[in-house]
Amino acid sequence: MTLSVSTGRTVDLRVQPVDQVLDHVERSLQVHLLPDTVIRKRRSVGAQTDRGTWVRIERRLLDKITDQGWNGSECAAQLEGIAQPEWQGCVVWRDTNEPVMWRADETELLPGAPVGTAVLSEAPELPDEWWQALNASLDALAAQSTRRVATPDTVTITQSLVTECIRGVFPAGFDTTVERWVPTHADLNWANVTAPAFSLFDWEDWGNAPQGLDAASLWASSLAVPALADRVWRERRSDFESRDGKLMTLFVCSKILGPYAHPEDPRLKPARRVAEKVVDELQAG
Repeated sequence: MTLSVSTGRTVDLRVQPVDQVLDHVERSLQVHLLPDTVIRKRRSVGAQTDRGTWVRIERRLLDKITDQGWNGSECAAQLEGIAQPEWQGCVVWRDTNEPVMWRADETELLPGAPVGTAVLSEAPELPDEWWQALNASLDALAAQSTRRVATPDTVTITQSLVTECIRGVFPAGFDTTVERWVPTHADLNWANVTAPAFSLFDWEDWGNAPQGLDAASLWASSLAVPALADRVWRERRSDFESRDGKLMTLFVCSKILGPYAHPEDPRLKPARRVAEKVVDELQAG
């Protein structure tokens, strides 16, 4: 199928025409996507259907599709004890005009709206039951097993990547070796969870990763709201206090403080403050 998206460069689907893609999905899944429900993100588009389901469409470059494939939502359907939308089916095709694959997954509707954007600027109102459901789901996920390897930001996470990211921003003097790898969502932020009923969605990148990656990722997306960041830290204290959790705190901070840091990012100061404390703790052994 030839689409009107230019060659294999990074494409932002928030601004790129996607009408042909939506038409293809509708024909393949035999649904009608409701135009007023369409949500466009950088590398995905989602919409509600006329049969009361949700379809998420993703565009991914071929070289970003690892050996394990990119059927994360389908594989996550086998996980137990996790609040997530039920997966129902998919359609996958290769674009004939560029080195790109497209995938559309159909799931049940979310039980609520996403809490917000990936990085929040004000605190959401979340009941205690919400936090209990978050903890139950993350604990259940970490207790399971998979051969998948997490791909945060579509990059396969490895020991060498962890070391490279941390060493690129923070001083030496401590070991960066990860001790425990566990199943992880790998894209846990406020745009991928719902409220007031908790549900965790967008499972494309899940797989084994260092313990604490999810907690650290949600904390990092909360740093512009200190009280919210503190709540995430308290709720996932066991993750943050583990050695791997400290490494993951530095891992996510390296993305905020690294060479592509935005000088007006409100997360800079709190990330730097916490990172300095964690570095001291790791250096002290």
